[in-house]
Amino acid sequence: MMRRASVIVLACVLVSVAPRAQTKRFITETDLFKFTWIADPQLSPDGSTVAFVRVVVNEKENRYETSLFAVSTQGSEPPRRLTSGIRDLSPRWSPDGRRLAFVRTPNAPSGDMAAKPPAPQIYLLEMDGGEARAITDLPRAASAPTWSPDGKVIAFSSATGRDGQDGQDRKDGKDTKDTNEHKTDVQVVTRAVYRANGNPGWVDTEHHSHIFTVRVPDNPAEKAAPKQITDGAFDEGGVAWAPDGKTIYFTSTRVPEPYYEERGSELYAVPAAGGQMTLIARIDGGIANLSPSADGKRIAFVGALNGKPIRSYSQADLWVTDAAPGSTPKNLTASYDFDIGGGIGGDQAAPRGQSRKPIVWSKDGASLLVVSAEHGSANLKRVTIATGKVDDVTRGTQDIVAYSATADASKIAALVSTQTNIGDLAMLESAALRPITHVNQELFKDITQSEPEEIWYKSFDGKNIQGWILKPPDFDSREASKKYPLILEIHGGPHSAYGNTYTHEFQWMAAKGYVVLYTNPRGSTTYGQDFGNVIQYHYPGDDYKDLMAGVDEVLKKGYVDANRLGVTGGSGGGLLTNWTITQTTRFKAAVAQRDIADWYGFWFTADFTLFQPTWFRKAPWEDPQDFAARSPITHVANVTTPTMFVLGDQDYRTPPSDGGEMMFRALKYRKIPTVMVRFPRENHELSRSGEPWHRIERLQHIVGWMDQWLQGKTNVAYATQ
Repeated sequence: MMRRASVIVLACVLVSVAPRAQTKRFITETDLFKFTWIADPQLSPDGSTVAFVRVVVNEKENRYETSLFAVSTQGSEPPRRLTSGIRDLSPRWSPDGRRLAFVRTPNAPSGDMAAKPPAPQIYLLEMDGGEARAITDLPRAASAPTWSPDGKVIAFSSATGRDGQDGQDRKDGKDTKDTNEHKTDVQVVTRAVYRANGNPGWVDTEHHSHIFTVRVPDNPAEKAAPKQITDGAFDEGGVAWAPDGKTIYFTSTRVPEPYYEERGSELYAVPAAGGQMTLIARIDGGIANLSPSADGKRIAFVGALNGKPIRSYSQADLWVTDAAPGSTPKNLTASYDFDIGGGIGGDQAAPRGQSRKPIVWSKDGASLLVVSAEHGSANLKRVTIATGKVDDVTRGTQDIVAYSATADASKIAALVSTQTNIGDLAMLESAALRPITHVNQELFKDITQSEPEEIWYKSFDGKNIQGWILKPPDFDSREASKKYPLILEIHGGPHSAYGNTYTHEFQWMAAKGYVVLYTNPRGSTTYGQDFGNVIQYHYPGDDYKDLMAGVDEVLKKGYVDANRLGVTGGSGGGLLTNWTITQTTRFKAAVAQRDIADWYGFWFTADFTLFQPTWFRKAPWEDPQDFAARSPITHVANVTTPTMFVLGDQDYRTPPSDGGEMMFRALKYRKIPTVMVRFPRENHELSRSGEPWHRIERLQHIVGWMDQWLQGKTNVAYATQ
């Protein structure tokens, strides 16, 4: 365990919840339409201003809109709008703070908002006034702008085909030699990963993301031609400039089919003017989040070792390596058993935009600041390079979602979420967090929310399990005779964690009269490497027992009706929901979301491979008994619980055909009450970033099903026609 710093940093309490007054109301599912999210905060070089992405819902158009805003770090004024676009992202300050580069997806030329918009481009905004102007015009989009140290060049990412930048120069991206030539729409698939969740089409193996640079013109009328810096049959990303501006560092996995050997990204360098790329460092795992030191001699990064033998879960660490070819990285946090760079799972991270968590060098280069997730919270830590000592910078029951810093690390702007606040910006100065935004204050000042009760309990084998109980806002402990229905929420991953971040779904369920229990069973992150990996080859299994022990713990408190228990979860939580109803009849209603029913079929159809022995020791045909034993569909004859299945039609992470569709058909055959709710156009991210109306309807169906079976409120939508 780490040593605690001597200075206790104040936790950032961004929204205080007053006792319920007569004028206040409970939260509703449709309040999501009114939410404001902050993403990608960027602190100006002088530390006076934070630029950020503001995300809101356009209810009429059923879409999210993103624009750039700025707020003074003094917090004395409300945020002001910087850009007029509705698809503006990735603000990046020039080194002198006079300009802001960002990514804009323009409106369709016809003005028809329903039409497919043009490709995103890099835009430039002068901070002393004027309209933003495009500095790229590429057919396959431009993204991830990164300023050179002298502010004269911007590096960015764009995709090219086999013909390199020549293909970018043709606006339609097609060969113009013969306009009458037939262009086939037949897909020839040669790789095991050919679909990707969030991509409605096929994985594009013809085009790859490469690094470009563009000179920043001083004259608005001047057009500078982008220059392609990298090329080839692999993707590059994670761009970082060397302090002298002569070198660009990046990460890349230079293997055509890495799933055969579980290869991760490696650290490379290329001359900023173009030329031969050089391997700087590699580890037996993946490298990400590059951060060169101010003197240019070292590079810090976050990396996760694969482990020997290979593991299901590999906890990330903080590393430093020399900025010379063939250097040997040093793991600074090998003895610190928590999740470097990690976060907490909820449903209210900004549905558009980024949540960058950079590694920040101290002014003297002796330490690094980074976020780490521990026991359901994510806070900033300072790591001493010479010793690996980890000290607290912030403490509190909160989630540091994103942050940025001035070059000398004297000021840090952080986006902070709690269990009762979606997320606001705060300044970390002199060992204290000071809020500077209150973007949802007007909405939430009239809403009464519940504060969760944290619990720790012993599981069947003595393991300590952390969880939270969220009670209805009008819960009255003096009503000893009143019994409430309970909903057990199960997180996915399985290697993720619930905790101290905002989750609208839980608050709404509590507002509808339910006690909500959410826990972090074994396999969860934020509790160390061994706790996270212990479920390898045993999933589902003892994690289910941890969940049941949590339900038993709440029942001991006396205010939950043991005959009105419900269970729900998504992804890995959907799998465990299916597993739960095959193992016990104690639950009277279940909703399995984005679930897995048949591991055998899932192995073949998911959008990622299980070619390495991470979850299963062998391929399905080599060990069919293990796949069958851990598949809920094998045990479906045991199910008596009325069950709903919530599925996205474009979910390639947990394909419906190997999840809810199987369970639904089996339960229909057995005449167990069941319903399948399908969401068109939605993928695995339905609950977090799906279409606004779909997210609301999803909540309505989950609680509607629970209401029917736990509170006797018949819903005609679920009647057999």
